[in-house]
Amino acid sequence: MTASRPKWLIIQCAALGWNLFDPDAPELAGLAFSPLAPLQPGLTCPAQASFRTAKPPADHGMIANGLYHRKLRRPLFWEQAATQVDGPRIWDDFRNQGGTVGMLFWQQSLGENVDLFLSPRPIHKHSGGMIQHCASRPDDLYQRICDKVGKEFNLMHYWGPLASHKSSEWIVSATRAVLDMEDLCPDLLFTYLPHLDYDTQRHGPSHAKAKKAFEKTGEYLNTLRQTAEAKGYKVLVWGDYAMHDVSGPAIFPNRQLRESGLLGIQQVKHMAYPDLFSAKSFAMVDHEIAHVYVNAPDEIGKTQHILQELEGVKEVFRRSEMPELNHPNAGELIAVAEPGRWFAYPWWTDAKEAPDFATHVDIHNKPGFDACELFFGRFPWQVSQNTSKVGGCHGAGDPSAWACSDPDFQPENPGIPGLASHLKSLLT
Repeated sequence: MTASRPKWLIIQCAALGWNLFDPDAPELAGLAFSPLAPLQPGLTCPAQASFRTAKPPADHGMIANGLYHRKLRRPLFWEQAATQVDGPRIWDDFRNQGGTVGMLFWQQSLGENVDLFLSPRPIHKHSGGMIQHCASRPDDLYQRICDKVGKEFNLMHYWGPLASHKSSEWIVSATRAVLDMEDLCPDLLFTYLPHLDYDTQRHGPSHAKAKKAFEKTGEYLNTLRQTAEAKGYKVLVWGDYAMHDVSGPAIFPNRQLRESGLLGIQQVKHMAYPDLFSAKSFAMVDHEIAHVYVNAPDEIGKTQHILQELEGVKEVFRRSEMPELNHPNAGELIAVAEPGRWFAYPWWTDAKEAPDFATHVDIHNKPGFDACELFFGRFPWQVSQNTSKVGGCHGAGDPSAWACSDPDFQPENPGIPGLASHLKSLLT
């Protein structure tokens, strides 16, 4: 008689930092949490890629939430193709032995080697605006979930000034719907709760609204745990990074590079756009980490010196000096902010020079992450450009947290790759 196949629900919670817990009683939703060694960098896409491969970014190549394509001279953030993540997946052997795998709302899941997935994929209309939609496998999965949940997923709750716990609420309902689908429910199911990131980033993890979002996380985890265990699943919960309270103004590396003549600018109707085709150096920023791409090798030393002198910069490394990020996708230089400081992408100081995209939610085309998109601007349906509003930042590395419903789940290396490697050993 063959043993039954293991069944796991993996819940990844954005911004589930160890600093949110009472260290004397680190419990949530009936689970006892432990610190998880920080990944370098502590960002969503690198963390999720490290979990699915059990490798650091130096191996899988997802070095930030976006990648700079050197041949195109263009950074692209939050692209969803699974082929961006290099390497075997921790579930490959499991699937080869007949196990089934599903992913809900994980990054870079389009085209992934899984049996089931669901991922936001809006259609941006040429005339402006967008059609909200989610891509899925099988094709009718999204509609089936909407029918069970009673409404479609609202992308406005997932990111932007209206981002809120309602995004996680829908995903919780969708996850429960999938667990209830006898014909599709996979043996290994990955899901994602994003809402804790919003108010910890808007206000900082010490703020009362962040604490309320943490309590809401417990409610959602409790609901998912009860549903999963009733279906015979074990539950693993983990956080990708810990948020810090912002302690000083944002850092603007591209302003300094422009002033030094290293970042070229193209003026279009009085707006300043970066000319990355002629730029000698350019900083692709992502929270507390900035990848600096130096197209003129003889300017590496000058660029490093200029950025190291910026107030708020902790260190500027050569890529080879950071083993976890030593991948061709990384910048020639990698700047790390001091605790509580973060990098902003703007290269202008005069508001009249702000490019058209600066006042919009434009996560794919902005050449760097923009935390200001969480706030409304001066005019209706514009986003803020005021970096002083941002209360929390992450990336450079305090411990996140993890817990498992199985007390025997004890990884040798309590980091994200180690957590994944241990899960892999239990699947086969």
